[in-house]
Amino acid sequence: MTEAMRILAIVICAALTTAAARADALSAADREALLESLEKLRDAATAKVDARFRIAMNAFRDALASDESAMDLYLKCYDKVNFEDQGKDKAAFLIWRRQDDVKAKLGDSGFKLALKIQLRWLILTLQASSEKANMKLIGAEGQEVVDGMFQNADKLRGQEQELAQAVTSTVFARAYEVGHVDRENKWPLSPIQLEAFYGSIVFPPLRSLERVETLRAAWNKRIQQELIKVEAWGGGKGRQPPNPKSKGHGEKIDHKNVAPEKSPEHERFVTETLPELQWQMEMDLFRSGDEGGAAKRMLLQIRNHPEHKSCRAWSEDFKNLLKPKPVVPVVPPATPVE
Repeated sequence: MTEAMRILAIVICAALTTAAARADALSAADREALLESLEKLRDAATAKVDARFRIAMNAFRDALASDESAMDLYLKCYDKVNFEDQGKDKAAFLIWRRQDDVKAKLGDSGFKLALKIQLRWLILTLQASSEKANMKLIGAEGQEVVDGMFQNADKLRGQEQELAQAVTSTVFARAYEVGHVDRENKWPLSPIQLEAFYGSIVFPPLRSLERVETLRAAWNKRIQQELIKVEAWGGGKGRQPPNPKSKGHGEKIDHKNVAPEKSPEHERFVTETLPELQWQMEMDLFRSGDEGGAAKRMLLQIRNHPEHKSCRAWSEDFKNLLKPKPVVPVVPPATPVE
């Protein structure tokens, strides 16, 4: 429920309570006057909410102009939410800013980039909650944000908390009071939620025989981004250089011939998650029309991963897909009785 709808519900309840307190019945003129008042109150509440959203959207867009603009808005919102609204004096905010760990965080280029990603995703989230949302356009812009985020995965190392945070709970949304959005749509509240973004926004319009190759490309992109997420942010060891002391006694190591150390998260992804994602992709492609190609790849996957924990379930899925679809008999229309 939007804020405007909640305000309207409160107003209606108040009006009904007032009316109920009277012992006399309402005349037709009274009813008309009440309805007119309710309409005006609803319009005023909606206008107030719309104005706040417009102010917030303008501020968010302006902050995307540069790293400095994004940081300025972040500090302004952080001050309001964590100090001003809490009744703390200005000195407390200044003391917070002078802390060494805070200064290091605020000066980190990765943190500044994460803030801009938050702002862009918050703008898209607010747009997606609109009744007139153009989800095709919003989805395309969302794909740009997600792609850019993973292209800068190394720079964003250490910013997982900011990237995973629901944008409606950020200091930006809280300071401008735009955290209450319509959750009936399936737009994810964080750009790092790949399963939700691809499953609800990207894949559905591609599920047809005519677009099956585009669907396959989108699936491959999602899988690649899931891998990057694990390598860059899953344990922090995915791309670490080998330890030069690991061979002992100062023996020289040829770094070109030594594979980088892999994290346990990376190993689990390769052995468990990756085959599962590939299976989901082939199931989706099969149902979208690529039955021949997907069936061959699914059979090969079952053959190549006999020890995977989902192999038995895959076989059952595959068997059900291959079963002939039941033929629904066509019942001729009844002959009218003359």
